[in-house]
Amino acid sequence: MSPLLEVEGLKKHFPIHTGVFSRISGQVYAVDGISFRIDRGETLGLVGESGCGKSTAGRTILKLLEPTAGKIRVRGEDITDLDQDRMLPYRRQMQMIYQDPYASLNPRMSAGEIVSEPLVIHGVGAPKDRRERVAHLFERVGLRPELAKAYPHEFSGGQRQRIGIARALALSPELIVGDEPVSALDVSIQAQIINLLMDLQDEYQLSYLFVAHDLAVVEHISDRVAVMYLGRIVEMTDKTTLFETPLHPYTEALLSAVPIAKYGARDRRRVILTGDVPSPINPPPGCHFHTRCPYVMARCRHEAPPLCEVQSGHWTACHLHDGGVRYPLAKPAEP
Repeated sequence: MSPLLEVEGLKKHFPIHTGVFSRISGQVYAVDGISFRIDRGETLGLVGESGCGKSTAGRTILKLLEPTAGKIRVRGEDITDLDQDRMLPYRRQMQMIYQDPYASLNPRMSAGEIVSEPLVIHGVGAPKDRRERVAHLFERVGLRPELAKAYPHEFSGGQRQRIGIARALALSPELIVGDEPVSALDVSIQAQIINLLMDLQDEYQLSYLFVAHDLAVVEHISDRVAVMYLGRIVEMTDKTTLFETPLHPYTEALLSAVPIAKYGARDRRRVILTGDVPSPINPPPGCHFHTRCPYVMARCRHEAPPLCEVQSGHWTACHLHDGGVRYPLAKPAEP
């Protein structure tokens, strides 16, 4: 059976226009050749520092941004080059939950109108059926149906995000991309929203691409985790393996920064990266991480490591693990 979503070599570059005539003087390499798959009912967490291309990847997969290169397949069908009209049937199956619950809702529409808008656009049901569907969705996400007549400014942040979730569910999609859907919420509300998303996944057999930078949240909701750095995926495996035995130095550094480490990682020594994240306008040659890596070798500076399966289901892009053989990370010399 083909996966629900398959991404192969996906790239999204933004041209930089300068001068009076808006000539293209460069590119922002936001997403630079990522590949992964999501099966039915699975959650893939996409993590990394701010600016690494996570959100751009999610929007490009949904064709909210046109890809520069690569392939996007939904249930085995290539949707990469489809225009807006031919994309319409696929849009019913792929929805998005946005990061900011304050900016993602139209302030001039009532909550009920916001949730029913996808049904209107796709011509689903009669007006009475839509009202019943909206009332059911409000109850399912934990809101009273009579609140459908209220406007976004009358809701709290957590309630607004529940409206966004109800809107995403309106067309009964198979895949939902969550673009950091809990990062703007209080911690107590985050837990409620995460648990709601997991309950909805079990009930409707949903698949999630969950974009986040909070490793604790990703650990709680994800089945597998992909780690991004400067537009590329550097490691991907199931969440338990990632937290127990990270193979890429960047993943090791991310996990060492978690205040309360798990999976026996309390004894793992702290890895403090030097320098800043390079600009995606002019990324370093070779391995993008080599300017900050404590294990850098000469070949890292000019040869980009491919994403290889080092162990069954454990993929990483690092010259320390070339040839599909796992080598223990050698600790750098003490200063």
